[in-house]
Amino acid sequence: MCTVLLRRDLSAQVAPPARAEPYRHGYTYGRAWEDGNPQPTVTELYHAHRLRMVRLAVLLVDDLGTAEDVVQDAFTALYRRHGERIAEVDNALGYLRTSVVNTARSVLRRRRTARAWTPAPPVDVPSAEASVVLDEAHREVLAALGRLTPRRRQVLVLRYWADLSEAEIAETLGISRGAVKSNASRGLDALERILEGRI
Repeated sequence: MCTVLLRRDLSAQVAPPARAEPYRHGYTYGRAWEDGNPQPTVTELYHAHRLRMVRLAVLLVDDLGTAEDVVQDAFTALYRRHGERIAEVDNALGYLRTSVVNTARSVLRRRRTARAWTPAPPVDVPSAEASVVLDEAHREVLAALGRLTPRRRQVLVLRYWADLSEAEIAETLGISRGAVKSNASRGLDALERILEGRI
């Protein structure tokens, strides 16, 4: 029940495009350069996948402005390291996704450190743009998701929003498939208890 609720709420508020949806130059999400097509440039990846990456980052850092910075940093790092043509990267989307997750982790670590030394800032009123990304009707699930440990939250977001396989999640987070399974199971149990008001 909890997995159905999580998948429904995450997809309802930040629904990603279908995997098979085509975009410029015949590339498709997750299969960007098969059948002899040349690899996309950083600019093409940016226009085709920036919003999807921002939505992923929002679920990890729970702040639209920070999420946009995280994604911008990921694209900038890709360009600086490999140039516009990114010929040396076998899976640029996977590379970007891993970069977004790792940068989000760093943001959360810095945030925890800062909050340990300074009072929490006042809660900002969500902007109109933020309300588009995060539907108010689903904030209860997001709030519960935010109470999980960072690793469990990352696994659940990548599994139920980004729709990655266990192997893809393990590669993205740099952990074993067994760790993916255990974090997903424990994360779902904790999420269910939070939503039911038991913790």
